[in-house]
Formats: sequence, C-alpha cells, structure tokens
Amino acid sequence: MMLSRNYGTCLILFLLASSTLFAPSISQLDSPWAAKKRHMREEVRKMFYHAYENYMKHAFPHDELKPLTKSFTDSLSELGNLKLEHLPNNYNGSALSLIESLSSLVIMGNNTEFERAVRWLSENLTFNVDARINLFECNIRVLGGLISAHILATDSTNRLVQGSYKNQLLNLAEDLGRRILPAFATPTGLPYAWINLKYGVIENETTETSTSGCGSLILEMGALSRLTGDPRYESAALRALRKLWSMRSSLNLLGTTLDVTTGEWIEYSSGIGAGVDSFYEYLCKAYILFGKEDYWRMFQSAYLAVQKYFRHGPWYHEADMRTGKATYWQLTSLQAFWPGLQVLVGDIAAANSSHREFVNVWKKYGVIPERYLLDHQMLHPTEKYYPLRPELAESTFYLYQATKDPWYIQVGESIVNSLNSYTKVEGGFASVRDVTTMQLEDHQHSFFLAETCKYLYLLFDDSFLVDRNYIFTTEGHPLPILSSWHEKLPETYIPTNWTYAKGEQQTRRASAMSRQVCPAMALKSGYGVQPMESACHIPDTRADHRCFGDEECGVDSTTCRRRSCSMAGYCGLWIL
Repeated sequence: MMLSRNYGTCLILFLLASSTLFAPSISQLDSPWAAKKRHMREEVRKMFYHAYENYMKHAFPHDELKPLTKSFTDSLSELGNLKLEHLPNNYNGSALSLIESLSSLVIMGNNTEFERAVRWLSENLTFNVDARINLFECNIRVLGGLISAHILATDSTNRLVQGSYKNQLLNLAEDLGRRILPAFATPTGLPYAWINLKYGVIENETTETSTSGCGSLILEMGALSRLTGDPRYESAALRALRKLWSMRSSLNLLGTTLDVTTGEWIEYSSGIGAGVDSFYEYLCKAYILFGKEDYWRMFQSAYLAVQKYFRHGPWYHEADMRTGKATYWQLTSLQAFWPGLQVLVGDIAAANSSHREFVNVWKKYGVIPERYLLDHQMLHPTEKYYPLRPELAESTFYLYQATKDPWYIQVGESIVNSLNSYTKVEGGFASVRDVTTMQLEDHQHSFFLAETCKYLYLLFDDSFLVDRNYIFTTEGHPLPILSSWHEKLPETYIPTNWTYAKGEQQTRRASAMSRQVCPAMALKSGYGVQPMESACHIPDTRADHRCFGDEECGVDSTTCRRRSCSMAGYCGLWIL
C-alpha cells in the first residue's frame, strides 16, 4: 500500500508499508529538530536503563520492581492472591519485567544484554507452578513478550543470538499456550479470566470477564499458531472473538463485562477505555497481521458505532450498548491509546483533536490521572493515580509518524521531563498515587519498560522500523507483518499518491473504511472519479444542515475537517 509524506494525506494500516514511512529524508536528517531528537533519544535511553538496571539489581528474577524500598513483587502471582508458601522452593518469579524488556533492548541496540536475557530465560523459566494468573495479562505480557523475542532472535538480519538459540523461547511460549487453553473450555467458548498454570481452571472459579479479557487474545495466540503449526491457539481465540461479536447490540455496541458460561452481559455501559479498549485495537491489528476479512468487517462496524454513539467533540464518553445513550462522562487514561488507533485507519484530524485534549490534561496535572469526570470538570475522588501508563506516548509516536509535525516532538519532550521530574527516584521510576500532591507509590510496572520507554524512544529514533514491517501488540511487543501469515492481502486502488476509486466500482455509500483506502484529503477530480467518504464522517445534527452553533455541525465526509455554523445558520466548511 502506497503512503505519502504529505501532511494532509492520511494513513491507513500504515505499518503495512513502514519501509516507506520510516525512511528518513535528507531534509529530515538536516532539520533543526535532528539535534533535539538525538538529545531526547539519549534522555529516554537513560530513563530505560535507570529502570531496567534497578530492576535487575533489586528485583530480578521476580516480576516487578518496588523502587521506593528497592525490593520486588511477584505481581502475576499476587493477582491471584497466591500465598508464597504454595510456591515451589526454587520458584523466584517469572522474571516478568525481563520478558517485557526484551524487544526494548533490541530497539535500543543492546544485543549483548538481549542475548544474555534470552539465555537466562531459556535455562531457568518454567510455567509448571501452582499459580493462579489472569489470562489477559499473561497473554499480552508473557506470551506476547516471548513470541516477539523469539521472532527477533531468529531474524537473520538482526544476528542477535550467535548460534546458541534453538527456539527455546518459542518452546516456552508453546508450553504456556497449552496451559492456558483449558480456560476456553466453556459452553460459549469465551475464556475464563483466571486460570491456574498447573491445574487449569480451579473449582468455583469466577465466570465474570471483560470484553478486553476475552476479545484481545488473537494477535498472540494467532502468532503462536502460525509459528508452531498448531491451529488450536488461534482457533480458540477466534471462536471467542466471534462469540463476543455475536453478542453485540443492534447498534453494534458491546458492554464491558459478561458471564463466560451463560454468554449474558453483566455491565451494559461501555466506552473506549478500561475493559474494552484493546478489543477495538485487536480487531484492526488482527486484520493487518493476518489479512482475514472478518476482522476488518467487525472493526469497521464497531469503529463507526463508536464514532456515532461515544464521541462528543474531541472526547469519548461511555454509553449504554442497548440504547446508545450516554451513561458516564469521564476521561480515563487508557483512552489515550485511541488517537494512535485512529492513525492506523486514517482519521488523522480526529486523532489529533483527541490527542491535544489529552496533552492539555497532562499539562494541567503533570501526568494523566486515571479517571477524570468530564461533566464535573474534576478528578475522580478515588482514582487520582498515574501508574506510568504509556498510552499518550504511544499516540504521540503514531501521530508524529503520520504527520512529521515537530509539535509532537515537543509533546514527547514534555512527557519525558514530567516522568523525570515527578516519578524518578534512586531505585527506579515510581507510580504516582495522587496527581494533586505527586505522592508516589512503590511500584514500577513492567509496561514502563515494555511500552512507555519504547514508544518515547521510537518517537525520537525510529531507525529500528526502517525497512521493516511491524505492528505492536497492546503491550508494545513488535510482531512482523508477513505475507505468509496472510490469508488474503488487502485490495486497494492506489495508483498515485492520491486515493480514488473508479466510479463504476464504487457504491453510493462506500466509505474509506469499506474500501480500505485513505480518505481523500485533497482529491483531484477527474473523469470517472468520485471522492471517498471517510470513516471520520460525523453527520450534522439536522438533516437540513441548519444550526445554531458549531456544536451542531459534524465532520466533513471527504476531508475529515470539522464543519462550522455560518452566520446564516448552516453547517459547512466555512473556515479554511
């Protein structure tokens, strides 16, 4: 798929052509921002190694670092309230933060440390333990980390492991995959949220799970099937995903929590934040990775429903899946991933609009609080914390790649400065317990190494991605886009830098998403050519386009530009 560097031209599924997108031009290399990017790259490198080395010194081989007390926590076990006396005598944790750091080490060019880490995991890691773990977290963090690292270790162009690697990480991933398969043995095919790695699903296990928990498994388990030739993993994840999609409402909306045995919804209100977020992300990325049209059709319908029922200007509230009526007007920090996903489908204007609002919240508090009440313009009384989340850095990286606007470099610099000012301590980086006082909490989550530092580093130095095609999982682990993994490659009509479709092949209501092409940002009309409607289209409130204020006007269907209300009371593209 051809991509353009033109600021006005959007990107859709842009990582399919990352070799074009990430190739630096002479003007970029010589720009006045080059020195700034090099400086910030080194600042992020220092951040990563300050966190990583303190983990290795004070917490390894346990799961995560407690930077204030310079101790450790076995977080995967604690999630299931596992008592330490139930662990084998030789159990020292799953080295979660080490697994999560593997691809970051490669991206930052530390092949020696990567090889050392791979060797240790190959010789010491075991999943034959009496530990109750969360399926979703184990899938995205451990399974995804092992699969990604295996692919990096076997990539001949990287030459990361010199002759000693014999697919040990893949063997570990397959062992873990086999241990979590029993979670899918339910009447609906929807997996339990919790499973014991040694004994499977325990008696009287809870049957409640989230939309993300059973709908965000396809990338890792699909990749495991492609690598091992065993279809069971992908089949289980796909069956769960299809069942979940069949439970959508007539509005193409889903709830937040459900029962895996009855297939009934528990919580009907949902949005794009916690409990649902990665469901949307994985529909889109599964299509990119595997090329299956089912993923695209599901994502297209789900995305348009989100834009219709959740969006309010630059914000996204929550709504009842049955009626589409707003339920909770709140911002959650996890929602900050959404602009990055919008870049993948070409909604650059909408992505930028939402992203800037998140940046404003970051500037207001120094970090992003976990939950902010939009209707009351105040912090949530009990969720004032910031656990070093990566989502804003992630979206900033995607938007910079899409636009090359140096403003995003400034945003990244602001994020780095805040993290160093408020969260850096002698023993690593600590979470913020209360954003109003900047009181710290004794926890350095593994995703700070896997995602936060990685996306900031890639924002300032994307050389790892040049001439490579990757997507990133929801935990920031890179997976290559391979034609051999595709059932069917996307079909598009892109003979020039401008996107168009021949008139006789286009239906009246075809959209950019339905045709899998970029929305027309600056189309040149010609014989037999019709503009495409963009996925970012938001209709005006009234069918006759009459209005009393800008808030009653939508987003233009072909340019993704916000429409405004004229003095005569009509919506249109009045502002250039």
